[in-house]
Amino acid sequence: MSSFSSTTHAVTATDEDRALKAKHAAMWASGSYPTVVDEVVHSLGRILVETVDVQAGQRVLDVAAGTGTSAIPSARRGAEVVATDLTPELLEVGRERARAEGIELAWQTVDAEALPFADASFDVVMSSIGVMFAPHHELAADELVRVCRPGGTMGVLSWTPDGFIGQLFATMKPYAPAPPPGASPAPLWGSVEHVRKLFGDRVDEFVARQQALQVDRFGTGAEFRDFFKAHYGPTIAVYRFIAGDEDKVAALDADMAALGDRFFQDGVMPWEYLIVTAKRR
Repeated sequence: MSSFSSTTHAVTATDEDRALKAKHAAMWASGSYPTVVDEVVHSLGRILVETVDVQAGQRVLDVAAGTGTSAIPSARRGAEVVATDLTPELLEVGRERARAEGIELAWQTVDAEALPFADASFDVVMSSIGVMFAPHHELAADELVRVCRPGGTMGVLSWTPDGFIGQLFATMKPYAPAPPPGASPAPLWGSVEHVRKLFGDRVDEFVARQQALQVDRFGTGAEFRDFFKAHYGPTIAVYRFIAGDEDKVAALDADMAALGDRFFQDGVMPWEYLIVTAKRR
């Protein structure tokens, strides 16, 4: 596997920003996000790879790759893949899975807002429900564009604001600490106009599709709530923040279960997401 050159591109990070990123990494390492992947959302990475149509021999960067649900399928297609994430614990899960399958790709602990790669390094730059959680959307989008070669493809899959996970974050927001200054809500990446503005006139062939993941893992809203309380880092973080306030915990318990129940349709929960693809100018 060939290596990718680094660059003198510099991003100035403040102490506050470094602390925020460390907090984010710890949040995603809490609970068991790989369990959420395996039991609920694993197919999204493959869907993104198929939409982008990764080809053998392409240089592919998976940003905020988590356990590699896009990176590993890309490598199976014969692409030369680098999987990056802020949380090394998630990358280690992906690394072990790739090793067990005999698949070779690179894994790097990297901040999506400060990618350590040269301009125009990759043929494909993608992220499945990953880069959306970087707090500074403009910085993250700038980096996606910067490392994609002219004529290369970018693909981003994100939860929508009005879909289930977007509404989960809206439900948790009254119980959560205030976001840090300058941070943008993650589900905005699921808004067509927001992503169009982020990429601006630096891309052509901008295509956006709304689809839904049909989730049949849960039988009731309460079952969904308990699963996310045990496994999903952002939910765990909110419950930790209100720990000790029995009234707030009870209220959030009720709100989470009601949210789940509201989204059931014939025993299935559709979780809406947006896929955006574009070509770098």
